[in-house]
Amino acid sequence: MRDVRPLGLRRAPPAVAPPVAEPAVPTAGPSLLVKPSPAPRRAGPVDRGTLDRLKRGQITIEGRIDLHGMDQRAAFAALMGFVDHSARAGRRALLVITGKGSAGEGGGVLKRNVPAWLRASPLAGRILAIAPAHRMHGGDGAVYVLLRRRRSE
Repeated sequence: MRDVRPLGLRRAPPAVAPPVAEPAVPTAGPSLLVKPSPAPRRAGPVDRGTLDRLKRGQITIEGRIDLHGMDQRAAFAALMGFVDHSARAGRRALLVITGKGSAGEGGGVLKRNVPAWLRASPLAGRILAIAPAHRMHGGDGAVYVLLRRRRSE
């Protein structure tokens, strides 16, 4: 213990000017800053068994995206591109990791907004269900998105 020396004072990072307030993404339509509903969204013909397996994390995840560290604009663009690409590729079950965010009411901005973005997007017709993720897939910091099956033409 005689050779132990203090690490020194940790300096706080230099103060950064607060960013200019940007409108919520997307800019058109009602505000998307809503509380997430604990109940999964049932938007189409999803049978009870499939919905229960989804909530229990028993459906194979075919695609995942992690939105940690992104601002709203980047997260919105990445999410829409990911869901569109996944739907075109024929994927069915997706995991969207938002992170839990701050300990304030409703959690972080992405946690609150992602379900609303999905419901209000032009891609909403491709989405069958949105459900909170099981604990093994991130729990409160993630959501499952179940896409419609592609019909062969």
